[in-house]
Amino acid sequence: MSDLFSKEETQSVRPPAAPLAERVRPKTLEEYVGQDHLTGPGKPLRLMLDLGDVNSMILWGPPGVGKTTLARLIANHVKAEFHQLNAVAAGVKEVREVISRAEKNLKGLHKRTILFIDEIHRFNKAQQDALLHSVEEGTITLIGATTENPSFEVISPLLSRCQVYILESLGREALNRILDQALSKDPLLAKRTIEILDRDFLMLLSGGDARKLLNGLENAIRLTKPNANGSITITKQKIEDALQRKFTLYDKEGEQHYDIISAFIKSVRGSDPDAAVYWMARMLDGGEDPKFIARRMIVLASEDIGNADPYGLTLATSCFTAVDYIGMPEARIILAQTAVYLASCPKSNASYKAIEGAWSDVRNVPNLPVPLHIRNAPTKLMDELGYGKEYKYSHDFPGHFIEQQFLPENLKEKLYYRPSENGREKDIRERLNKWWKKKQR
Repeated sequence: MSDLFSKEETQSVRPPAAPLAERVRPKTLEEYVGQDHLTGPGKPLRLMLDLGDVNSMILWGPPGVGKTTLARLIANHVKAEFHQLNAVAAGVKEVREVISRAEKNLKGLHKRTILFIDEIHRFNKAQQDALLHSVEEGTITLIGATTENPSFEVISPLLSRCQVYILESLGREALNRILDQALSKDPLLAKRTIEILDRDFLMLLSGGDARKLLNGLENAIRLTKPNANGSITITKQKIEDALQRKFTLYDKEGEQHYDIISAFIKSVRGSDPDAAVYWMARMLDGGEDPKFIARRMIVLASEDIGNADPYGLTLATSCFTAVDYIGMPEARIILAQTAVYLASCPKSNASYKAIEGAWSDVRNVPNLPVPLHIRNAPTKLMDELGYGKEYKYSHDFPGHFIEQQFLPENLKEKLYYRPSENGREKDIRERLNKWWKKKQR
């Protein structure tokens, strides 16, 4: 597999003035670091490239994990014409120009065209609609890159025509390899003796983002006075100065992003509306995407409140829609209303525990047969085999309930859902208890 990609560069020689992250951008898959679950031997993207048949795809992952580089390497491998658009700056006009050129390539040169759209989640519906026909017909091969969940941000017709690949944040080993490559292969850095006293600190501040790692290294080198022998020793202080992290209250791509969203969720779960709005304010003030916060509250409304107050899920879902319509700064009011309501709700994780218990059994004891009396019997043969026989129609009995077995035989004693004593679940618990007693007679 060593010749999967040719040794040719995917673009022209990069000028020395280009940022370090650009100068050392991988030119072959062998140089590409990380995402082994996609690019390693026998993995999906590697197999696709071995076959030379590249389909439209969405690359979903955090910043600086290799989405753009991967798109360029793919285009180079299949010898496709490569066009890159940024969703923030491009519009329908630019998309149609690429499509027009792609049509000429396909008809006149029998050459395929790859259109790479960075931050595709920022394309509106009209812009995404403009891609549909060409993607469906194969005029262009679309590679979209996004840091947001494409299920929320990419229209369904376009999403259904693309395979979604999830790229992971880079770990310590991958970041170390990237640093080593930069120090040994960059034409400028390779000429110098450079020592980094605290690599782990540099990697920690990069937050798994290779671009931030390399740009931070380059800035630290600029800020460091060479030693008497011309070598450079980069201290922890210079790393901090280079990345300016000591002045950052909130970094929506780094460690504080995870710490503060965790504090927010735990404050709501812990029924503290004051703490909830404080941590929310911290996120919004730091530039966090309000839709990210709204999505987390939808999950929280089901996981931590559930049927103790079913309206919580309705409100959280409406909150996301309203935030999408309104935008900032007014969206903060809608987010705050939802957060304080959810924090003030009675809490229950019974639904969450129910699906986790059932999921565990499904995985550990798979494919248990459906009891015969609740099977469907659409054919005469199935009817003769007893499918649906002795099924009791609940509405024909007092209280619209009749005891019968619905779980597989091996699991018939299981109780996955155990309602709490809180809120509406107290009523549900009492009702289910009556039915359970009837079953036990």
